[in-house]
Amino acid sequence: MRLSGKVALITGAAHGMGAEEARLFAREGAKVAIADIREDDARKVEAEIAEAGGEAMVVLLDVSKEDQWEIAVSAVMAKYGKLDILVNNAGISGSGETDHRSTEAWDRLMDINAKGVFLGMKHAIPEMEKAGGGAIVNISSISGIVGQEAVHPGYNASKGAVRLVTKAAAVQHAESGIRINSVHPGIMPPMLTSFKRGDANREALVEAVPMGREGQPIEVANAVLFLASDEASYITGTELVVDGGFTAK
Repeated sequence: MRLSGKVALITGAAHGMGAEEARLFAREGAKVAIADIREDDARKVEAEIAEAGGEAMVVLLDVSKEDQWEIAVSAVMAKYGKLDILVNNAGISGSGETDHRSTEAWDRLMDINAKGVFLGMKHAIPEMEKAGGGAIVNISSISGIVGQEAVHPGYNASKGAVRLVTKAAAVQHAESGIRINSVHPGIMPPMLTSFKRGDANREALVEAVPMGREGQPIEVANAVLFLASDEASYITGTELVVDGGFTAK
């Protein structure tokens, strides 16, 4: 198994891509800390992993709160004694914001999407340094690479921040044996939930993808798994785009 003996903390792991990552990591041998603000959903993912023969724990975590990060990392260390992998997956979308000049929306997007990633690295890296290395995968977006009309600019800014803080941290911690990379999902089902099948706007989004279809959470999870595994031992500071060719145009 590709993560045998590893301990991984995944934020936003109670649903969507995070839950897919948690289940996949557990199947590949990792002990998984499911970190989320949704306890009931997190418990369901924990139960699914246990039923499949894996091992997981639930950690309640609002990624924008530093004191909660301290508690979360301490809980993982207390139970498993180490932390090998951090996946900063938690985030919120800017597509539901109708006022693209809203300062409140800007602050909320930056707090969760950008500050949350910074805090995760801040508190995970010292434990990884003690252990002699580790792997961090930060989930950004194609919105961190290109601009869009229909989202609050704070979303693009926050995901762009994730892209570059990943590169900065990768350079700063490479000699400590810590690899830090970002993954950039494209058009995914969560982005399309407001559209019905056959809706012209929905179809236009999908048609803009050269591969002609939306992506699936497992396709992102597989990319995250690769970067978290020892197979990516000489990869750090890079961005892996999972978008069906959207940003290649």
